Amino acid sequence: MIRIIAAVLLLVFGGPTAMAADEPPHRILGRDGNIELRLYAPMILAEVEVTGSMRTAGNRGFRPLGNYIFGGNTARSGDGSNAIAMTTPVMQQRSQEIAMTTPVIQQATSDESWRVAFVMPPEWTMDTLPIPDDARVELVEQPERLVAAIRFSGGANEARFMAKTEELRDYLTAQGFEIVSTAMYARYDPPWVPTPFRRNEVMFEVARVG
Repeated sequence: MIRIIAAVLLLVFGGPTAMAADEPPHRILGRDGNIELRLYAPMILAEVEVTGSMRTAGNRGFRPLGNYIFGGNTARSGDGSNAIAMTTPVMQQRSQEIAMTTPVIQQATSDESWRVAFVMPPEWTMDTLPIPDDARVELVEQPERLVAAIRFSGGANEARFMAKTEELRDYLTAQGFEIVSTAMYARYDPPWVPTPFRRNEVMFEVARVG
């Protein structure tokens, strides 16, 4: 069904283009200005639940997940640990419903509770990923999904994310899309990248066209 939906949405957005090399596997089905439609392949997330403000929760979630991918884990063979490459973006989601994709994902499960996740590189599977040493870190499989994203540069503060959330929501509603997730807030660049050049996004999962 989702492949049929994606084909229909090509009529709105245009033809497919390639993804960036360090992002989770996906196809860009089309663009309309600063908005993209993407079909993400199935992926595995390393997730942790934290509390706090958007900024505080992001920092709290990053630490145990960073520790996991940098060697705070036990190989499935029981012999030592494994380092895992980190991909982009870091994502943060305020929701009581659904978590989404990509290297670091943050999802709220209540007003001040968030689900933060890193997307695992595609060469890893549930059978080969090392076991987290921190019991708070959970490995979760995500299915293929269709996502609309709006891109913006500069500082990734909460006010800007909220403004872009409403802009994307209004656009999707006007275009007849059905939104099936809460907003996902994505940061692509490390802190040392100058603020004006940082890439940020808001994303929604889309189920079908009305």
